[in-house]
Amino acid sequence: MIGLVLAALLLTDSTAWAGFGDRARAAPRADWPTWQGNESGSRYNAAEHLITPANVGGLELKWAFAYPKSDKEPRSQPAVVDGTAFFGGTDGKFYATDARTGDMKWSFDLASVAPAPVFVQDGAAVANGKVYFGDDKGYVYALDERTGKLVWAKRHEDHPDARHTSSPLYYDGKIYIGSSAGETDHSEPTYPCCTFRGHFDALDADTGNLVWRYYTMPEPQAVGTWPSGVTKFEPSGGGIWSSPALDRQTGTLFFGTGQNYSGRGGDFDSLIAVDARTGKVLWKQQVTGADTWRVACRKPDNEGYCPGQKDGTALDYDLSSAPNLFRVNGRLMVGVGQKSGVYHVFDAKTGQVSWRRQLSETSHAASTGGIQWGTSYDGQRLYVATYYAEPGTLFALNPANGDIVWETPNPDNGCAWGGAAASPDVCTLAHAAAVTSSPGVVYEGSVDGKLRAYSSRTGAVLWEYDTVRDFNGVNGLTGHGGALPGSGGAVVANGMVYTQSGFYPFYPTEHGAVMLAFGLPGH
Repeated sequence: MIGLVLAALLLTDSTAWAGFGDRARAAPRADWPTWQGNESGSRYNAAEHLITPANVGGLELKWAFAYPKSDKEPRSQPAVVDGTAFFGGTDGKFYATDARTGDMKWSFDLASVAPAPVFVQDGAAVANGKVYFGDDKGYVYALDERTGKLVWAKRHEDHPDARHTSSPLYYDGKIYIGSSAGETDHSEPTYPCCTFRGHFDALDADTGNLVWRYYTMPEPQAVGTWPSGVTKFEPSGGGIWSSPALDRQTGTLFFGTGQNYSGRGGDFDSLIAVDARTGKVLWKQQVTGADTWRVACRKPDNEGYCPGQKDGTALDYDLSSAPNLFRVNGRLMVGVGQKSGVYHVFDAKTGQVSWRRQLSETSHAASTGGIQWGTSYDGQRLYVATYYAEPGTLFALNPANGDIVWETPNPDNGCAWGGAAASPDVCTLAHAAAVTSSPGVVYEGSVDGKLRAYSSRTGAVLWEYDTVRDFNGVNGLTGHGGALPGSGGAVVANGMVYTQSGFYPFYPTEHGAVMLAFGLPGH
């Protein structure tokens, strides 16, 4: 009887078990099985007790895994489960390596399924003996965790530019994943913009079959022509760039959406709560009044192709950051960062606004001054980083009201030392990466190429490592680090810290990007 009670207590410990799906374990581990680290989206590893504020300054490089030279960015944040690191490369392959040594266990060539060139833009979710991830062609994959053998691959997309930057989340036999598109990149006048509409999907985890879908946009309609004479379609867009969060108690999923590509309408720039079983919308909050943007908005004298450029409504203020769930005085809240620089907090049950905090100012198209990919919550504070905010800054916020507990700007000497010092035209004091935390420590990477560990209590920098250099990969290739990546951040698991390096903007090198792993001396 005592054993049964103890087992029940362990299985209800969400900090130790969240994100592992239905897999049973003999004891909790400090693994990192999904992009958020757990279902609630905290990006916090409560079970990580090997690395502490007292010893984090001793972290050293344990191994590097290098990719061939490519024009692709390393976007696939690793998942770490049962001693294996799972991640996608810039070379169209997905890898499983020994988490301690980097030695390759298996690799999978995406071109065996999708037309090349193809690569992974999201982070994997590991559950029930399978590894789930998406690619930039709109396919979703399930591989055998042990062997890398393909279990299934499905493309439920009807648009040629569809892709998955949203990392999957496993829950109750289903995979939940959002879709975005590269259609915004079409800036040529002859392109009949735009026909993509974002959607959030529930897939059967065993077969990949579509269970339900929620569209963020109505079907785009032809509404005339662009100045070039090609057909104009609207509204469009509302892509889902980031990963969802889940409240297991109520079975509610939360996800954010992006801007309109053309026209105005639909669930653009919105945080949406849906029933995980049916996809029924429970509530939604639109945080921007108007936001229509695509790459054409960067061109001068483009009013005919980018209405809103002159009146200040073409700002790309989408919710690319993943949501966090946390409790304040027993009340479940959901927070999400926006590219406008605002962190929004709502009642998770009703969608009622609780508070908002403006952390940076930005007023230009393709807004990169705000909150970009992900934030973290350690049970006491929220940790939020700003991107090109002159400089990018790491904040600790009071979750009850958004008050700033401390703020630490990107160190002002970040471009003056290490490999970045040789490229002042590339280096910027900015944070593209998602924030990660473990007890007492917060991790954030910079465009200046440094991965840093901060005190969660004071915001002081406890450790930093320059990645703008050559690395001899354990796989026999030479790689070169650079800006720390968006689409993910550092992963801390079982006494190790992992990060991809070589994101945009690109530092000069003749080598490809790298995956890096750090650990304590003698560990």
